[in-house]
Amino acid sequence: MIPFSVLDLAPIVEGGSVAQALANSRDLAQAAERLGYKRFWLAEHHAMPGVASAATALTIMNAAQATKTIRVGAGGIMLPNHAPIIIAEQFGTLEALFPGRIDLGLGRAPGGDGLTARALRRTLIGGEDRFPQDVMELQALLGPSEPGQRLRAVPGEGASTPLWMLGSSTFGAQLAAALGLPFAFASHFAPAQMMSAIEIYRATFRPSDQLQKPYVMLGFNIFAAPTDEEGRLLATSLMQAFASLRRGEPRRLQPPDPAFEATLNDMERAQLDQVLQCSAIGSPATVKASIAAFVTRTGADELILASHIYDHAARVRAYEIAAAVRAEM
Repeated sequence: MIPFSVLDLAPIVEGGSVAQALANSRDLAQAAERLGYKRFWLAEHHAMPGVASAATALTIMNAAQATKTIRVGAGGIMLPNHAPIIIAEQFGTLEALFPGRIDLGLGRAPGGDGLTARALRRTLIGGEDRFPQDVMELQALLGPSEPGQRLRAVPGEGASTPLWMLGSSTFGAQLAAALGLPFAFASHFAPAQMMSAIEIYRATFRPSDQLQKPYVMLGFNIFAAPTDEEGRLLATSLMQAFASLRRGEPRRLQPPDPAFEATLNDMERAQLDQVLQCSAIGSPATVKASIAAFVTRTGADELILASHIYDHAARVRAYEIAAAVRAEM
């Protein structure tokens, strides 16, 4: 069976705190290592009341310090928010502290609203999208220094931290293929262009020093529980999060609500069904069937599992069930 990994946003739950969210993230990283997951990634989001992973390099360190073998990284860093040299220095430092364990996934979205993007003090030059150039600049800063090179990242140069391209559309697929990078698609919340992106990436991939053949990792939601009914109930926390985000009213992660789905109108229900296409919700048998069908349909090389569950113990249990399912498969 293909490898499974973990995507964490260090969720801040209703009634909880940032400190507890970060402690839970650290505990989940240890559980993922114990359960045989390949990597543990954290994502950059800003001004989100329910997400504690905004300072992504620091939350990566939080997880890496608590583990010994699992790969830890960013899924991802939103590069338009940052000067490439800053990211090179941050991840060069992480690579020095945790050699051979750091991944750097790069995204093009801002990870927040326009006001927050401006507050991050990054502006496009003349309105130009410099993302491809910034990726190549970062790649060069993390590579070996050249004689006479004036711009240097210290720490950073020579770190050769593996880069990943993230995406929720075909743009990321095209750039990943052109640069010969592994590609991670955000199918766990934006599945619409998943199959098109995979096809474009595989068809146009050019080998690089980092990667000789295409490698696709896909996001997939897991709400695994002893029964289908409990799994569906756990998933209502993420449903509430999506609904509040669409209304422009993001909140902390809410407790499961058995009455929530009954409050949805037909349009809202259809939107949630579309967003949650790439999900396994229910008992171990249901999760196993859902994962098998998804892998068969996509030919994924790896799955990165997201589990936005309110109760931390239930979230760890969901990853335990998924790990057991993988072992059976």
